[in-house]
Amino acid sequence: MAGISLQMIDKSVSSHWWREVVKHFLRVGDPLEIRCWKEEEDEIRQASRYGTPAAENDEVSVKSIVTDEFLEEILSDEPTDKSLYNKMTKYFTINAERGASRFCSAHYGTEMYIEGASEEDVSFFQKIMVPYDDGDDFSVSYD
Repeated sequence: MAGISLQMIDKSVSSHWWREVVKHFLRVGDPLEIRCWKEEEDEIRQASRYGTPAAENDEVSVKSIVTDEFLEEILSDEPTDKSLYNKMTKYFTINAERGASRFCSAHYGTEMYIEGASEEDVSFFQKIMVPYDDGDDFSVSYD
């Protein structure tokens, strides 16, 4: 099993890569956690459709499972607030697990961490990132 770490550097990159990775790594029924900052009231309200929010310090955590509705939402949503980040998603952090594999989309999708990735998962990820190989759009490492 391998690990993948990514940080998006270019603030003008489209969300296509993020959506493809999410479609590959998240499956209906996977345990899910959505984390939002306490002041992100709209996002907390939307995440609350999937589970009960629980405040934890400066963040709110909503734990549930991945549903078709959740996948449809995050794969079709196009955040417009891009003043600090080129947001791939409105949610600050999305965590999901499947067996020994863990998926984390952090900092509104500008960082991604995948633990327990299979050889096929790594190969898929590398294929998705090929269009960005010749630029300084991302910093990617494999463990």
